Amino acid sequence: MRTEGTLTRLDRVFARLDREPQRPAHIDMPRMSRHRVVLFSATLAFYLAIVWAVVTTSWLVRLDWQVMFFRPYQQWPQIHAFLDYYVVLGQRGPTAVMVASWLGWRSWRQHTLRPLLTLGASLLLLNITVGAAKYGMGRLGPHYATVIGSNEMGLGGDIFPSGHTANAVVTWGILAYLASTPTARRWLSALSAVTSLGVGLTTVYLGTHWLSDVVLGWAAGLLILLALPWCEPLIARTESALFDLRDRWRARRGLPLPVPAPALPVGAPVVHKPRTPAPQEAPATHGAAAGRSARTPAHLVPGPHAPRGERAPVPPAGNRRQQHPDRVPRDTTPAPAARS
Repeated sequence: MRTEGTLTRLDRVFARLDREPQRPAHIDMPRMSRHRVVLFSATLAFYLAIVWAVVTTSWLVRLDWQVMFFRPYQQWPQIHAFLDYYVVLGQRGPTAVMVASWLGWRSWRQHTLRPLLTLGASLLLLNITVGAAKYGMGRLGPHYATVIGSNEMGLGGDIFPSGHTANAVVTWGILAYLASTPTARRWLSALSAVTSLGVGLTTVYLGTHWLSDVVLGWAAGLLILLALPWCEPLIARTESALFDLRDRWRARRGLPLPVPAPALPVGAPVVHKPRTPAPQEAPATHGAAAGRSARTPAHLVPGPHAPRGERAPVPPAGNRRQQHPDRVPRDTTPAPAARS
């Protein structure tokens, strides 16, 4: 039979999250503002323009072939080994594990499931939109191209748009999206932009993607980040549903439901109990005074206070010698000179 004190690890995790069941007040959720709607519309128009330029075999396809024949990996072979590792920053598995670990720690510290749920929603949108576009257009990569100058569309490929580039934009951009302060959001936006730009150009360098694949991957990832505020109400309902499911599960197992501590209203006075000394508490003594008996200071002796005019004068700061009332002060007047 379980008792309240024997809690499993999952119970302790839920207890940790129950310390603050609401989102922190200082973290603002991005809203679908007019500025964001304009950016989303412009990015969507750019996305469709790139697709149309490739489908119609325009100048963009000719540029793809020129870059492919340039073979950057043969022009600069000394950086090939480094870029083989750098391109991992665009692979979905390793990047998702790294970012999920960081956002999981943030969820633990902030006592909310929103960071992890936002990451899950962004990856779900990424798999649906980019995956559907890849298999729907079926473009072959540079290593499998069949006809020089063609767009290689509808041949069973899966590289248009670039999944590495779109994943780098979404995975690292979600850190900027979930930033707590405007300064952190600006720095993380710049860092994620540089990282995703480098990952996209690295795939072109390695010859695994056309240049137009990378450009479309940037647009696809940016569309997902711009559309995330539309998913915030669903994320909030999912978080609430998960906590409700947790409460029903605990009630079915007979475990007590956590009750958050009531918060004191702002400005409410806090009453402190007076400190009572211990029965054996004695005043601290130092050095040679440890063996002497403790004497009560004169200013702490209870009784009537003397008026200010009857009090003994206080010696100046430079003369700390104790004055004795039985001593007669020395006459400092100079003696008169003797007459001759």
